[in-house]
Amino acid sequence: MTPTDRPRLAVRSPADLIAAVPYLLGFHPTDSVVVVAMRGRRVVFAARADLPPPTAEPQQAARHLADVIARQHAAAATVVGYGPAARVTPAVDAVSDALAGAGLVVLDSLRVTDGRWWSYLCTEPDCCPPDGTPYDPGASEVSAAAVFAGQVALPDRAALTAQVAPVDGPVRVAMRQATARARSRLAELTEDLDETLVGGRSVRSAGVAAVRVALRRHRRGERLTDDEAAWLSVLLTRLPVRDHAWERTDGRDTDISLWTDVLRRAEPELTAAPGSLLAFAAWRAGLGALAAVALERVLAAHPDYSLALLLDDLLRRGVPPSELDGWPAVGLPGVVRRRARRRGVSRRTI
Repeated sequence: MTPTDRPRLAVRSPADLIAAVPYLLGFHPTDSVVVVAMRGRRVVFAARADLPPPTAEPQQAARHLADVIARQHAAAATVVGYGPAARVTPAVDAVSDALAGAGLVVLDSLRVTDGRWWSYLCTEPDCCPPDGTPYDPGASEVSAAAVFAGQVALPDRAALTAQVAPVDGPVRVAMRQATARARSRLAELTEDLDETLVGGRSVRSAGVAAVRVALRRHRRGERLTDDEAAWLSVLLTRLPVRDHAWERTDGRDTDISLWTDVLRRAEPELTAAPGSLLAFAAWRAGLGALAAVALERVLAAHPDYSLALLLDDLLRRGVPPSELDGWPAVGLPGVVRRRARRRGVSRRTI
Protein backbone atom coordinates (compact mmCIF):
# COMPACT_ATOMS: atom_id res chain seq x y z
CA MET A 1 0.00 0.00 0.00
CA THR A 2 0.97 3.61 -0.53
CA PRO A 3 -0.73 6.77 0.71
CA THR A 4 -2.72 7.37 -2.48
CA ASP A 5 -2.91 4.16 -4.48
CA ARG A 6 -5.89 2.45 -2.82
CA PRO A 7 -9.02 3.59 -0.96
CA ARG A 8 -8.13 4.65 2.57
CA LEU A 9 -9.78 2.73 5.38
CA ALA A 10 -10.85 4.49 8.57
CA VAL A 11 -10.25 2.48 11.75
CA ARG A 12 -11.65 3.25 15.19
CA SER A 13 -10.66 0.22 17.24
CA PRO A 14 -8.20 -2.69 17.28
CA ALA A 15 -10.93 -4.91 15.84
CA ASP A 16 -11.36 -2.50 12.92
CA LEU A 17 -7.66 -2.48 12.25
CA ILE A 18 -7.43 -6.28 12.40
CA ALA A 19 -10.33 -6.47 9.95
CA ALA A 20 -8.53 -4.08 7.60
CA VAL A 21 -5.18 -5.89 7.49
CA PRO A 22 -6.15 -8.69 5.05
CA TYR A 23 -7.46 -6.09 2.58
CA LEU A 24 -4.34 -3.99 2.92
CA LEU A 25 -2.13 -6.99 2.19
CA GLY A 26 -4.41 -8.77 -0.26
CA PHE A 27 -4.54 -11.95 1.84
CA HIS A 28 -5.13 -13.16 5.40
CA PRO A 29 -1.73 -13.33 7.13
CA THR A 30 -0.53 -16.22 9.28
CA ASP A 31 2.73 -16.58 11.22
CA SER A 32 3.47 -12.96 10.36
CA VAL A 33 4.23 -9.60 11.86
CA VAL A 34 2.42 -6.71 10.19
CA VAL A 35 3.04 -3.00 10.67
CA VAL A 36 0.16 -0.68 9.84
CA ALA A 37 1.19 2.95 9.37
CA MET A 38 -1.27 5.69 10.25
CA ARG A 39 -1.93 9.37 9.76
CA GLY A 40 -4.56 10.37 12.24
CA ARG A 41 -7.16 7.60 12.12
CA ARG A 42 -6.41 6.62 8.53
CA VAL A 43 -4.37 3.66 7.41
CA VAL A 44 -1.86 4.74 4.78
CA PHE A 45 0.51 1.78 4.48
CA ALA A 46 0.98 -1.82 5.59
CA ALA A 47 4.09 -3.99 5.55
CA ARG A 48 4.38 -7.67 6.41
CA ALA A 49 7.18 -10.08 7.26
CA ASP A 50 7.29 -13.72 8.26
CA LEU A 51 7.78 -14.38 11.95
CA PRO A 52 11.47 -15.12 12.57
CA PRO A 53 12.37 -18.73 13.29
CA PRO A 54 12.38 -19.55 17.03
CA THR A 55 16.19 -19.53 17.17
CA ALA A 56 16.66 -16.29 15.21
CA GLU A 57 17.21 -12.83 16.61
CA PRO A 58 14.34 -10.58 15.47
CA GLN A 59 16.15 -7.23 15.68
CA GLN A 60 17.53 -7.09 12.12
CA ALA A 61 14.18 -7.83 10.48
CA ALA A 62 12.52 -5.39 12.89
CA ARG A 63 14.86 -2.57 11.89
CA HIS A 64 14.15 -3.24 8.23
CA LEU A 65 10.39 -2.99 8.79
CA ALA A 66 10.85 0.21 10.76
CA ASP A 67 12.95 1.71 7.95
CA VAL A 68 10.26 0.84 5.40
CA ILE A 69 7.53 2.44 7.52
CA ALA A 70 9.61 5.55 8.18
CA ARG A 71 9.87 6.13 4.40
CA GLN A 72 6.09 6.50 4.20
CA HIS A 73 6.13 9.75 6.22
CA ALA A 74 3.70 8.22 8.70
CA ALA A 75 3.28 9.66 12.16
CA ALA A 76 2.33 6.49 14.01
CA ALA A 77 1.96 2.76 13.58
CA THR A 78 0.38 -0.32 15.10
CA VAL A 79 2.15 -3.67 15.19
CA VAL A 80 0.11 -6.85 14.75
CA GLY A 81 1.54 -10.32 15.23
CA TYR A 82 -0.22 -13.43 13.96
CA GLY A 83 0.55 -16.73 15.63
CA PRO A 84 1.39 -18.29 19.00
CA ALA A 85 2.60 -16.02 21.80
CA ALA A 86 6.01 -17.69 22.06
CA ARG A 87 6.88 -16.61 18.53
CA VAL A 88 4.83 -13.44 18.23
CA THR A 89 5.89 -11.67 21.43
CA PRO A 90 9.63 -11.28 20.72
CA ALA A 91 8.95 -10.22 17.13
CA VAL A 92 6.32 -7.64 18.08
CA ASP A 93 8.52 -6.27 20.88
CA ALA A 94 11.49 -5.91 18.53
CA VAL A 95 9.45 -4.16 15.83
CA SER A 96 7.81 -1.83 18.38
CA ASP A 97 11.23 -0.85 19.75
CA ALA A 98 12.57 -0.26 16.23
CA LEU A 99 9.60 1.93 15.29
CA ALA A 100 10.00 4.00 18.45
CA GLY A 101 13.70 4.33 17.67
CA ALA A 102 12.78 5.65 14.21
CA GLY A 103 10.64 8.36 15.79
CA LEU A 104 7.20 6.87 15.22
CA VAL A 105 4.50 6.67 17.87
CA VAL A 106 3.51 3.05 18.53
CA LEU A 107 -0.24 3.22 19.00
CA ASP A 108 -0.65 -0.41 19.95
CA SER A 109 0.97 -3.82 19.77
CA LEU A 110 -1.40 -6.70 19.17
CA ARG A 111 -1.39 -10.46 18.86
CA VAL A 112 -4.06 -12.26 16.82
CA THR A 113 -4.74 -15.98 17.14
CA ASP A 114 -7.81 -18.12 16.50
CA GLY A 115 -10.35 -15.33 16.28
CA ARG A 116 -9.11 -13.40 19.32
CA TRP A 117 -6.78 -10.48 19.82
CA TRP A 118 -4.62 -9.37 22.75
CA SER A 119 -2.94 -6.01 23.36
CA TYR A 120 0.58 -5.86 24.73
CA LEU A 121 0.09 -2.25 25.78
CA CYS A 122 -3.37 -2.35 27.39
CA THR A 123 -3.55 -3.80 30.90
CA GLU A 124 -7.17 -2.92 31.67
CA PRO A 125 -9.15 -6.16 32.01
CA ASP A 126 -12.41 -4.39 31.14
CA CYS A 127 -11.28 -3.63 27.59
CA CYS A 128 -8.42 -6.10 27.19
CA PRO A 129 -9.31 -9.30 29.07
CA PRO A 130 -6.49 -11.76 29.80
CA ASP A 131 -8.11 -14.47 27.66
CA GLY A 132 -8.29 -12.14 24.67
CA THR A 133 -11.08 -10.31 22.87
CA PRO A 134 -13.10 -12.20 20.26
CA TYR A 135 -13.63 -10.46 16.95
CA ASP A 136 -15.60 -11.09 13.79
CA PRO A 137 -13.92 -9.46 10.77
CA GLY A 138 -16.94 -10.20 8.64
CA ALA A 139 -19.11 -7.98 10.84
CA SER A 140 -16.77 -5.00 10.67
CA GLU A 141 -17.69 -1.84 8.78
CA VAL A 142 -14.08 -1.75 7.60
CA SER A 143 -14.47 -5.12 5.85
CA ALA A 144 -17.70 -3.96 4.26
CA ALA A 145 -16.07 -0.73 3.06
CA ALA A 146 -13.10 -2.64 1.63
CA VAL A 147 -15.33 -5.06 -0.26
CA PHE A 148 -17.46 -2.19 -1.54
CA ALA A 149 -14.27 -0.50 -2.81
CA GLY A 150 -13.39 -3.66 -4.73
CA GLN A 151 -10.56 -4.81 -2.47
CA VAL A 152 -10.01 -8.54 -2.09
CA ALA A 153 -8.56 -10.59 0.77
CA LEU A 154 -7.44 -14.04 -0.36
CA PRO A 155 -7.35 -16.91 2.16
CA ASP A 156 -3.56 -16.87 2.47
CA ARG A 157 -0.35 -15.95 0.67
CA ALA A 158 -0.33 -19.28 -1.14
CA ALA A 159 -3.57 -18.27 -2.86
CA LEU A 160 -1.87 -15.08 -4.03
CA THR A 161 1.11 -17.06 -5.34
CA ALA A 162 -1.29 -19.30 -7.23
CA GLN A 163 -2.53 -16.26 -9.16
CA VAL A 164 0.85 -16.01 -10.93
CA ALA A 165 1.53 -19.75 -11.22
CA PRO A 166 2.13 -21.20 -14.70
CA VAL A 167 -0.76 -22.77 -16.55
CA ASP A 168 -0.55 -26.50 -17.12
CA GLY A 169 -2.34 -29.34 -18.87
CA PRO A 170 -3.72 -28.79 -22.38
CA VAL A 171 -3.25 -25.00 -22.07
CA ARG A 172 0.48 -25.48 -21.51
CA VAL A 173 0.75 -27.85 -24.47
CA ALA A 174 -1.05 -25.33 -26.69
CA MET A 175 1.22 -22.51 -25.52
CA ARG A 176 4.33 -24.60 -26.12
CA GLN A 177 3.22 -25.16 -29.69
CA ALA A 178 2.31 -21.49 -30.14
CA THR A 179 5.72 -20.46 -28.80
CA ALA A 180 7.47 -22.71 -31.31
CA ARG A 181 5.51 -20.97 -34.08
CA ALA A 182 6.43 -17.57 -32.63
CA ARG A 183 10.13 -18.43 -32.58
CA SER A 184 9.95 -19.48 -36.22
CA ARG A 185 8.14 -16.26 -37.05
CA LEU A 186 10.87 -14.21 -35.34
CA ALA A 187 13.58 -16.13 -37.18
CA GLU A 188 11.85 -15.42 -40.50
CA LEU A 189 11.54 -11.74 -39.58
CA THR A 190 15.29 -11.36 -39.04
CA GLU A 191 16.49 -13.78 -41.69
CA ASP A 192 19.12 -12.27 -44.00
CA LEU A 193 18.92 -8.93 -42.18
CA ASP A 194 21.62 -7.11 -40.23
CA GLU A 195 20.27 -7.62 -36.70
CA THR A 196 21.93 -4.45 -35.39
CA LEU A 197 20.30 -2.28 -38.07
CA VAL A 198 17.33 -3.32 -40.21
CA GLY A 199 16.69 -6.49 -38.23
CA GLY A 200 16.62 -4.64 -34.94
CA ARG A 201 14.20 -2.05 -36.30
CA SER A 202 11.97 -4.77 -37.71
CA VAL A 203 11.78 -6.56 -34.38
CA ARG A 204 11.05 -3.34 -32.53
CA SER A 205 8.29 -2.44 -34.99
CA ALA A 206 6.77 -5.89 -34.55
CA GLY A 207 7.06 -5.52 -30.78
CA VAL A 208 5.40 -2.09 -30.76
CA ALA A 209 2.50 -3.51 -32.75
CA ALA A 210 2.18 -6.56 -30.48
CA VAL A 211 2.18 -4.43 -27.33
CA ARG A 212 -0.41 -2.07 -28.82
CA VAL A 213 -2.70 -4.97 -29.69
CA ALA A 214 -2.28 -6.57 -26.27
CA LEU A 215 -3.02 -3.39 -24.34
CA ARG A 216 -6.00 -2.54 -26.53
CA ARG A 217 -7.46 -6.04 -26.26
CA HIS A 218 -7.22 -6.16 -22.47
CA ARG A 219 -8.65 -2.67 -22.08
CA ARG A 220 -11.66 -3.93 -24.01
CA GLY A 221 -11.94 -6.89 -21.64
CA GLU A 222 -10.65 -9.37 -24.22
CA ARG A 223 -7.94 -12.01 -23.88
CA LEU A 224 -5.02 -12.68 -26.21
CA THR A 225 -5.06 -15.81 -28.32
CA ASP A 226 -2.34 -18.39 -27.74
CA ASP A 227 -0.43 -17.19 -30.79
CA GLU A 228 -0.71 -13.53 -29.74
CA ALA A 229 0.47 -14.29 -26.18
CA ALA A 230 3.34 -16.45 -27.45
CA TRP A 231 4.41 -13.85 -30.04
CA LEU A 232 4.43 -11.13 -27.37
CA SER A 233 6.39 -13.27 -24.91
CA VAL A 234 9.06 -13.99 -27.55
CA LEU A 235 9.35 -10.35 -28.62
CA LEU A 236 9.67 -9.20 -24.99
CA THR A 237 13.06 -10.92 -24.79
CA ARG A 238 14.37 -7.99 -26.85
CA LEU A 239 15.12 -5.02 -24.59
CA PRO A 240 13.72 -2.31 -26.92
CA VAL A 241 10.40 -4.15 -27.01
CA ARG A 242 10.41 -4.79 -23.27
CA ASP A 243 11.19 -1.13 -22.58
CA HIS A 244 8.42 0.01 -24.93
CA ALA A 245 5.95 -2.14 -22.98
CA TRP A 246 7.39 -0.90 -19.68
CA GLU A 247 6.90 2.75 -20.63
CA ARG A 248 3.24 2.04 -21.35
CA THR A 249 2.57 0.03 -18.20
CA ASP A 250 1.00 1.73 -15.20
CA GLY A 251 -1.05 0.54 -12.24
CA ARG A 252 -4.28 0.05 -14.18
CA ASP A 253 -6.25 -3.12 -13.55
CA THR A 254 -6.07 -3.91 -17.26
CA ASP A 255 -2.25 -3.71 -17.20
CA ILE A 256 -2.16 -6.06 -14.22
CA SER A 257 -4.53 -8.51 -15.91
CA LEU A 258 -2.52 -8.43 -19.15
CA TRP A 259 0.87 -9.14 -17.62
CA THR A 260 -0.57 -11.72 -15.23
CA ASP A 261 -2.03 -13.57 -18.20
CA VAL A 262 1.16 -13.40 -20.26
CA LEU A 263 3.32 -14.45 -17.30
CA ARG A 264 1.15 -17.47 -16.58
CA ARG A 265 1.06 -18.60 -20.21
CA ALA A 266 4.69 -17.85 -21.17
CA GLU A 267 7.19 -20.67 -21.44
CA PRO A 268 9.54 -20.82 -18.39
CA GLU A 269 12.50 -19.29 -20.23
CA LEU A 270 10.34 -16.33 -21.35
CA THR A 271 8.84 -15.30 -17.98
CA ALA A 272 11.38 -12.66 -16.93
CA ALA A 273 9.94 -9.71 -18.86
CA PRO A 274 6.19 -10.28 -18.32
CA GLY A 275 6.79 -11.12 -14.66
CA SER A 276 8.78 -7.91 -14.14
CA LEU A 277 6.14 -5.88 -15.97
CA LEU A 278 3.45 -7.39 -13.74
CA ALA A 279 5.52 -6.54 -10.66
CA PHE A 280 5.93 -2.96 -11.88
CA ALA A 281 2.20 -2.57 -12.55
CA ALA A 282 1.30 -4.07 -9.17
CA TRP A 283 3.82 -1.85 -7.35
CA ARG A 284 2.41 1.22 -9.11
CA ALA A 285 -1.08 0.18 -7.99
CA GLY A 286 -0.02 -0.26 -4.36
CA LEU A 287 -0.33 -4.07 -4.55
CA GLY A 288 3.00 -4.84 -2.95
CA ALA A 289 2.19 -8.46 -2.12
CA LEU A 290 1.28 -9.23 -5.74
CA ALA A 291 4.45 -7.50 -6.92
CA ALA A 292 6.46 -9.58 -4.46
CA VAL A 293 5.10 -12.96 -5.58
CA ALA A 294 5.61 -12.01 -9.24
CA LEU A 295 9.24 -11.12 -8.54
CA GLU A 296 9.76 -14.29 -6.55
CA ARG A 297 8.70 -16.31 -9.56
CA VAL A 298 10.91 -14.31 -11.94
CA LEU A 299 14.01 -14.41 -9.75
CA ALA A 300 13.65 -18.12 -9.02
CA ALA A 301 14.04 -18.81 -12.74
CA HIS A 302 16.10 -15.77 -13.77
CA PRO A 303 18.15 -14.69 -10.73
CA ASP A 304 20.23 -12.17 -12.70
CA TYR A 305 17.42 -10.36 -14.53
CA SER A 306 18.30 -6.76 -13.82
CA LEU A 307 14.85 -5.18 -13.98
CA ALA A 308 13.49 -7.75 -11.53
CA LEU A 309 16.43 -7.13 -9.18
CA LEU A 310 15.87 -3.38 -9.34
CA LEU A 311 12.13 -3.66 -8.64
CA ASP A 312 12.81 -6.13 -5.84
CA ASP A 313 15.17 -3.60 -4.28
CA LEU A 314 12.56 -0.82 -4.50
CA LEU A 315 9.90 -3.06 -3.00
CA ARG A 316 12.07 -4.24 -0.11
CA ARG A 317 13.07 -0.67 0.68
CA GLY A 318 9.46 0.46 0.70
CA VAL A 319 10.02 3.16 -1.92
CA PRO A 320 6.59 4.69 -2.68
CA PRO A 321 5.63 4.83 -6.38
CA SER A 322 4.97 8.55 -5.97
CA GLU A 323 8.72 9.10 -5.60
CA LEU A 324 9.22 7.80 -9.15
CA ASP A 325 6.26 9.36 -10.96
CA GLY A 326 6.73 9.19 -14.71
CA TRP A 327 9.38 6.48 -14.54
CA PRO A 328 10.54 4.91 -16.81
CA ALA A 329 9.21 7.19 -19.58
CA VAL A 330 11.02 10.24 -18.17
CA GLY A 331 14.25 8.37 -17.62
CA LEU A 332 15.87 6.73 -14.65
CA PRO A 333 15.46 8.94 -11.53
CA GLY A 334 18.47 9.69 -9.41
CA VAL A 335 17.49 7.41 -6.54
CA VAL A 336 17.09 4.46 -8.92
CA ARG A 337 20.18 5.37 -10.92
CA ARG A 338 22.32 5.34 -7.77
CA ARG A 339 20.96 1.93 -6.74
CA ALA A 340 21.50 0.61 -10.25
CA ARG A 341 25.12 1.78 -10.20
CA ARG A 342 25.67 0.09 -6.83
CA ARG A 343 24.46 -3.14 -8.41
CA GLY A 344 26.66 -2.60 -11.46
CA VAL A 345 23.59 -2.27 -13.70
CA SER A 346 23.55 0.07 -16.66
CA ARG A 347 20.39 1.69 -18.02
CA ARG A 348 20.79 -0.31 -21.23
CA THR A 349 20.67 -3.66 -19.39
CA ILE A 350 17.91 -2.97 -16.86
